[in-house]
Amino acid sequence: MNGHPGAPVADAVRHAVEAMIHAIARDIDDDRLEAMPGYFMADGRYRVASRFNVERGLPMAHIHCTSRAMLADRILSLRRANIYEKHRYRHLVSGILVTQGEGDEIEARASYLVVRIMDDGASSIFSSGEYRDRIVLDDGVPRFRSREVIFDSRSIETLLVIPL
Repeated sequence: MNGHPGAPVADAVRHAVEAMIHAIARDIDDDRLEAMPGYFMADGRYRVASRFNVERGLPMAHIHCTSRAMLADRILSLRRANIYEKHRYRHLVSGILVTQGEGDEIEARASYLVVRIMDDGASSIFSSGEYRDRIVLDDGVPRFRSREVIFDSRSIETLLVIPL
């Protein structure tokens, strides 16, 4: 990739990045969590933290996976070991801004809103915030080098089981 940090990227790259961001949200919403690690580089990082902590440089994160394998392991434990009330999510993702990052990286930022749907059908707003993504092209396929999910509230009302 050429260009200066913050510069626009080619339309084809922007479309591919936007498609990936929407696809990972659909996979989570459709309970295809096992597909999620495939969106990351082998050393890709996935972190979920409150805006309060991020703005203060505090290290506490609700989820912090430092590799694709670690994310896959978290999903496996979610399926086999965790006990939680059955629920699912519905993501609304908007405002995706895709720009040139440092070196070969592409940066993307997007707002999100997640509605949680309980097994009995009750729905509530579960989380709002933003995605801050660092993406690279891996043989022409966009993959996350890192995805930082920054939620707006100071805490998650219940145990965060399913990735955002």
